[in-house]
Amino acid sequence: MSITSEAPWLTGDQQRVWRRWLAVQAALPAALHRQLQQDSGLSLPDFDVLVQLTDQVDGRVRVSVLAAELQWERSRLSHHVKRMESRGLVRREECDDDGRGWFVQLTDAGRDAIVAAAPDHVREVRELVFEDLTVDELAVLDRVTTKVLARVSGRLG
Repeated sequence: MSITSEAPWLTGDQQRVWRRWLAVQAALPAALHRQLQQDSGLSLPDFDVLVQLTDQVDGRVRVSVLAAELQWERSRLSHHVKRMESRGLVRREECDDDGRGWFVQLTDAGRDAIVAAAPDHVREVRELVFEDLTVDELAVLDRVTTKVLARVSGRLG
């Protein structure tokens, strides 16, 4: 496939914004991961799993639902849950009505870990993302991310 001058290239402004978006997409999770590791010993993926579980009344969710919510491949989730299980943060439970299904269950240690980690994590998110934004900038960021997410979600099915 050859690239021609008729290709729909990004404008200069679009190129600049796209590259900054990619830089933020790489730098922000790395910074949040470092903060979590340093302050709580949790990884950002650990925190993401624990958030999903604490959002459930009973602290448990089916593996397939958790994978979809995190937008992870099931194999990635399975490996990660095994590592978290070995640290006592979660446990896997068979699904009684589906012999192939599994639940991921939050443990007391997992709940304690996220309760301890959340305040510093929230402070870091606030400092890195929201601290210098005006109310109007926050509203624009909300509209932009909502639009982009809707388009991407529409393509994912």
